[in-house]
Amino acid sequence: PIRAEGKVTARMFYIAYARDDLPTGSSRPLLFSFNGGPGTASVWMHMGYTGPRRVQYDDDGFQLRPPVGLEDNPESILDVADIVYIDPIATGFSRMAEGEDPHRYHGTLSDIESVGEFIRLYILRKNRWDSPKFVIGESYGTTRASGLAGHLADAHQIYLNGVILVSMTGLDVEKGPDVSYATTLPQRAATAWYHQQLAPELQARDIEDFLAEVETFALDTYLPALARWDRIDEATRNRIAREVARYTGLSPEYVLSANLRIDSRRFWKELLRDQRLTVGRLDSRYVGIDRDAAGESPEYDPAMADWDGPFGNAVNIYLREELGYDPDLKYNIWGPVRPWNRDDGADVGEMLRSAMQANPYMKVLIQGGYFDAATDYFSAVYTISHLQPGGEFHDRFRFAWYESGHMMYLREEDLANSKQDLRAVME
Repeated sequence: PIRAEGKVTARMFYIAYARDDLPTGSSRPLLFSFNGGPGTASVWMHMGYTGPRRVQYDDDGFQLRPPVGLEDNPESILDVADIVYIDPIATGFSRMAEGEDPHRYHGTLSDIESVGEFIRLYILRKNRWDSPKFVIGESYGTTRASGLAGHLADAHQIYLNGVILVSMTGLDVEKGPDVSYATTLPQRAATAWYHQQLAPELQARDIEDFLAEVETFALDTYLPALARWDRIDEATRNRIAREVARYTGLSPEYVLSANLRIDSRRFWKELLRDQRLTVGRLDSRYVGIDRDAAGESPEYDPAMADWDGPFGNAVNIYLREELGYDPDLKYNIWGPVRPWNRDDGADVGEMLRSAMQANPYMKVLIQGGYFDAATDYFSAVYTISHLQPGGEFHDRFRFAWYESGHMMYLREEDLANSKQDLRAVME
């Protein structure tokens, strides 16, 4: 239960895995896990990444024929840590108390405070003060995780040993539109590379080597050109358009017509338009089929469509059949959390920075996929590099990128590699 003003205002649902052969107050690492949205339950990383059972996908991370079942997860990190999966208010089986404002905890800061209170109570009631403590969040969950690092330290004197940010958001770090066009260019290049839309000499390159070149161009050439607006000369404009086209698989004429600035949704629609296909937002390896091939943006995200059904089916099988927990209540994979208050005073990037300032032992691992167009990898690099611009915390950040998308752990090879990266930050 979450309390305020001397009464229970909400009840939070969670699933915890802990070794039962260790004494009370164990010093075994403790990991608090949640997903994003905002408004989605912890099911994605629970049933796809770190838990003991996972949704069945093929080796490349694509959906199998429904109904999709479960299989053991040989890459679960339960061998090295206990895990608590938290469903924020209105997700999973978590609900507000009768008569309470249903959106009381639906804002950046209020959400952080409610999840922080849950973590405090869990540590207190399970006597886990001696455990090294970590939080892991995915997507909007990285906003929550970053804020929690500061909030737990300031409000409860709970210092974290590490924060794991999976498919990281912008953490309230201002970029401006031209910087965003530049930092998203490598992800678009990765998408074009994956779909074989580039010249043969680029297609033959290793993706990491290729993207390193695009990153340099994006910051050293493309961004300065964008910053000149209409003061750029025609020859330079045409040269930049040719280079952007070369890296993205678009035509120079299209890039010029967009004033060198390619909107994300336009790119997802345009890249494979000649095949009457779109590419995914959360994972641009996926392709979609719209009603027609005209228009400026896709009708849907084929990646999300690929994930929703299998995970919804699997979590209900797991909870109700395998665990035997079967309340007469819908498990909200997507909860009714709108409107979400993003202007309630939280600056989560600064909260993370201040937590690192106060606790010099806290490390941060950033994980993501090259093909994630929703929270792209190079924008994450930009964001992290601007948290402490002097570079004093540089060695406490570690980046790990994989050849998949937003849920990089669905691809078999990346699941194995990401587990080793998790192990390293928890040592």
